[in-house]
Amino acid sequence: MSLKVGVTRFLGTNCDQDVRQWFSLNGHKAEYLWFEDQFNSNDYDMLVIPGGFSHGDYLRCGALAARTNVMKSVREFANKGKPILGICNGFQILCEAELLPGALLRNKDLRFIDGWQTLKVENTTNAFSKKMSVGQTIKLPIAHGEGQFYADSETLKKMVDQKQIWLTYENNPNGSMLNISGITNAKHNICGLMPHPERALFDWMGSSDGGFFL
Repeated sequence: MSLKVGVTRFLGTNCDQDVRQWFSLNGHKAEYLWFEDQFNSNDYDMLVIPGGFSHGDYLRCGALAARTNVMKSVREFANKGKPILGICNGFQILCEAELLPGALLRNKDLRFIDGWQTLKVENTTNAFSKKMSVGQTIKLPIAHGEGQFYADSETLKKMVDQKQIWLTYENNPNGSMLNISGITNAKHNICGLMPHPERALFDWMGSSDGGFFL
């Protein structure tokens, strides 16, 4: 089944073309959604908020992007229970918009990190893990300066109880609580992860495990 996918673009987004190609290679149609505009939530089957450095990462990563016009429509889309995926900066934006719990803080060593990571699938209760199985390991690249997931103890307990922890790091590179690399909201229609599945499409890239997401 071919999907119509909306891909948000902010000043400083730099993974939008990669995401669009990722969906096109899987037979879906992807269109860009500019941050100054709103859109009709009925026009799309799925939304993706790609990585990059939205608005220069001023204030906090994702803080300015979370308050733009396009996010008003993203929120409406979310309230309808339709699937949304935030990748890296997109994950940060969803947390800043309070569409996902917790926050992404500076990495534990206060340095930008990049490289390949082994992840473990903890839950498969969302639209982006239909090809995954619990306990499976996948290999994806990371590239971020603020990827340390933080939430208070009460929020973490709720997340565990509601099966909101989606992916965890095998070797926690950034100090994330509970080794978290990807989460969902309580309804499991909104997902965020720091690694980049759109950069792992073919073996020559280093891994083809991005294919498990679509």
